[in-house]
Amino acid sequence: MNRIIAPSILAANFLELGKEIECINNSNAQWIHFDVMDGVFVPNISFGAFILEQVHSITPKPLDVHLMIIKPDDYIDQFANAGASNITVHYETCQHLHRTIQSIKDKGIMASVCLNPHTPVELLSEILPDVDMVLLMSVNPGFGGQQFIESTYEKVRKLRRMIDDKGLKTLIEVDGGVNTETGKKLFDAGANVLVAGSFVFKASNRQLQIDSLLQI
Repeated sequence: MNRIIAPSILAANFLELGKEIECINNSNAQWIHFDVMDGVFVPNISFGAFILEQVHSITPKPLDVHLMIIKPDDYIDQFANAGASNITVHYETCQHLHRTIQSIKDKGIMASVCLNPHTPVELLSEILPDVDMVLLMSVNPGFGGQQFIESTYEKVRKLRRMIDDKGLKTLIEVDGGVNTETGKKLFDAGANVLVAGSFVFKASNRQLQIDSLLQI
């Protein structure tokens, strides 16, 4: 099973963002995760498509964009044009999720859906064949460095069974509280992609920290 590490630049030092991206470029991390927050859907504000465009200009790695915003349909074109390789929208913000997913795919990039911790995976049964990936939040979205929600392991196992039963190749991504302990359990449960923010960017050696996740 594929194992992908996606460092979240939300935890990076923005005074030296170019150097931070270069560090990830030189690591074995496969993706870069980009958290977009609007201060409405989640209680924080982060950055937009302009920053994504700048990051895209200095990295060859796929940019995994997570839209934690209301009305994501209004911004799909902006982020796709700025260099997103994947756009994830929240189940909780999309009134017509199938249409939103199709509009992302129409841009020629991966389309994914995210569930907050309280949202059951069973609600994805009808949309699962249409998405490339499901992102499960293992903390309440909005801030980095939160404590991991233990029920996430069972949620990953349920989702893995749903995917396998349908014969799909949909990836499972998990974001929040990822470290070597939780990461191993998540991979064992069936996750493919781990988003790591503080665990990577607070480390003195980011490359070794990323390798520690890939080797668990």
